[in-house]
Amino acid sequence: MPKFIAFLIMLAISAGVIAQDAGGKDMRWITLAEVEKALAETPKPVLIDLYTDWCGWCKVMDKRTYRNEKVIRYLQEKYYSVKLDAETKKIVSWKGKDYTYNGQYNTNDIALYLTSGQLSYPTTVIIPAPGEDPQPIPGFLEPKDLELIVKYFGEGAYKTQSFPEFQKKFKGSW
Repeated sequence: MPKFIAFLIMLAISAGVIAQDAGGKDMRWITLAEVEKALAETPKPVLIDLYTDWCGWCKVMDKRTYRNEKVIRYLQEKYYSVKLDAETKKIVSWKGKDYTYNGQYNTNDIALYLTSGQLSYPTTVIIPAPGEDPQPIPGFLEPKDLELIVKYFGEGAYKTQSFPEFQKKFKGSW
């Protein structure tokens, strides 16, 4: 019986039901409401993983990128990280505004706001600092691709140099 349970756990991990990296740490996701409270005390960038349940590349990103130990460690240190279902029918509150499900687009209006109406899944949205506009990056990102983006905002380089300048000098380690 224990071998059968171990088999089920391994099956769940490989299917993405249990999100763990090789070091046994899980990516900690928080809600937008928790982010708002945390930002009031300690400002830092926000990363939003905008996904849908039907999106195959969203699942691949969960398995390959958000299980990577370096990704987890960096995001937990430098960002508030949110996993947000773009098609949620729940009311989502952000910065004093309530966003509802939009049947015309089959998505929640928060997704339209965060992507400036350019819906694509997955989309990684970076909000560099309180009061700054969301920066949507559409598509699947491997850890090495995500590293460039999160370090550009996480290290504050976006304040002093363009992304192409940063990219030329960047030496990735993921």
